Amino acid sequence: MSSFPIDRSHNGSLKCLEALSSVSEKEEFDFSKALDRPRALNIERQRSFDERSMNELSLGFSPRQLATKVDSSSRLGDLLDHVHSPRPKSDINTPGSVTLDPHPLTSEAWEELRRSLVYFRGQPVGTIAALDNSDEKLNYDQVFIRDFVPSALAFLMHGETDIVKNFLLKTLRLQSWEKKIDRFQLAEGVMPASFKVFHDPVRNHETLIADFGESAIGRVAPVDSGFWWIILLRAYTKATGDSSLAERPECQKGMRLILSLCLSEGFDTFPTLLCADGCCMIDRRMGVYGYPIEIQALFFMALRCALQLLKQDMEGKEFVERIVKRLHALSYHMRSYFWLDLKQLNDVYRFKTEEYSHTAVNKFNVIPDSLPDWIFDFMPHHGGYFVGNVSPARMDFRWFCLGNCIAILSCMATPEQSIAIMDLIESRWEELIGEMPVKVCYPAIENHEWRLVTGCDPKNTRWSYHNGGSWPVLLWLLAAASIKTGRPQIARRALNIAESKLLKDNWPEYYDGTTGRYVGKQARKFQTWSIAGYLSARMMLDDPSHLGLVALEEDKHLKPLLKRSISWTL
Repeated sequence: MSSFPIDRSHNGSLKCLEALSSVSEKEEFDFSKALDRPRALNIERQRSFDERSMNELSLGFSPRQLATKVDSSSRLGDLLDHVHSPRPKSDINTPGSVTLDPHPLTSEAWEELRRSLVYFRGQPVGTIAALDNSDEKLNYDQVFIRDFVPSALAFLMHGETDIVKNFLLKTLRLQSWEKKIDRFQLAEGVMPASFKVFHDPVRNHETLIADFGESAIGRVAPVDSGFWWIILLRAYTKATGDSSLAERPECQKGMRLILSLCLSEGFDTFPTLLCADGCCMIDRRMGVYGYPIEIQALFFMALRCALQLLKQDMEGKEFVERIVKRLHALSYHMRSYFWLDLKQLNDVYRFKTEEYSHTAVNKFNVIPDSLPDWIFDFMPHHGGYFVGNVSPARMDFRWFCLGNCIAILSCMATPEQSIAIMDLIESRWEELIGEMPVKVCYPAIENHEWRLVTGCDPKNTRWSYHNGGSWPVLLWLLAAASIKTGRPQIARRALNIAESKLLKDNWPEYYDGTTGRYVGKQARKFQTWSIAGYLSARMMLDDPSHLGLVALEEDKHLKPLLKRSISWTL
């Protein structure tokens, strides 16, 4: 298989370095200038898409950021201190930008990623979950929607857009299939968790077989698949500058079907989505039932992406109105009730209970005695995060990586909250990054709580798998969040740790232990999204303009109603 081509030419390097040295003398470096460049030949299509995208990705630094202990000029020097050669060219007209010298691990990663490609009737349609043949396949021989996202981003950044287009169209066709679990029929808009290609040797014919949850462990339908599909459709449109795919009637209908599931009215008193355990990346019983942060953040981002992609016809306008209304309620709810910093923690510690009427401060009747002991030492003076779950009389104080990173990228977090999340990661580096980035959640649950919450799940033992395991795939989310907040040194430091082990350990699915020291006891090797997560992180660090594929600009209409966080004021 072919590997990632490395351009060894150094032409223009001297001029590039001279330009950089002049920029680095300035007090500020605005990443938005790199992010707003057109990314495709079709400039007219790109312009029309950007006009609909709420001035997307005009990123700037918050006052808190400019006043932090590491000033902007040192950050710029930190980002560019290894600049050596221009970025290798791809078949997409990506603007030339300053990049780091390609790491030798990238060529190995590209070779493995291409080995994972899945073909349907001669066309690439996705990547297999893992290429490890040393254990029972289970469903690791399938193409998962959530797993393919980092692979898709890597291909888009490399200018290979056809596979992403094929994937979007094939999964869209699967959405229209009749979906039944036992005698119950699922809603029309549900997207599959995964699919596989079945080859009939007798008829010499290939068909797709989809899993909507009927074969999954626990039989739970994936709530996140539809959100990832919308987010990836926007990334494809942004990378190519071509909105014709998103404007196809079948894509418009597919988005509306997904949104109909989420925006329908019912008995809910909150704008968040009520979910079962196992409906997202954490796909086993782990106490994330209710209103998990991962789903709420993906929901928020998918709504904002849909606003850019929906056509302004009669049906589209109706959905736009519903989306805007929901976003206002959802942003207020998440920023107000899910956010935790030192000040808010002290407020919860002093909550009164059994309050009645609309003037109640403790609106969810959270019992202060339910505060776990670890949270008092874990919370730094500067920093904060969105907690794992908030529902009546229950607050899950665990830190979840995916939800908090998506909160930054989607601007569900305010600029101050985004900086506070990164402050927390830096302050609690050993706990959250350790010897292999990144903890999927922190801390692990154990002993009696583990028995109650997981049902004695032998795979989710303490500091393993979804129970405090370390997942290399999360590198791409950490890198994107770090770049968006103007702190790429965080991602580079984490990437350096990962690069020292991933290839040697054969790209494991996850690592175990309090610091991620050990390859996971049931981790598959050559896990595709570990490979793709690394590649996407590396490519975004090498060329920050790629951030535009996954990051949104703050919507000025969603005014923050939350007071400044403790991370801002101290």
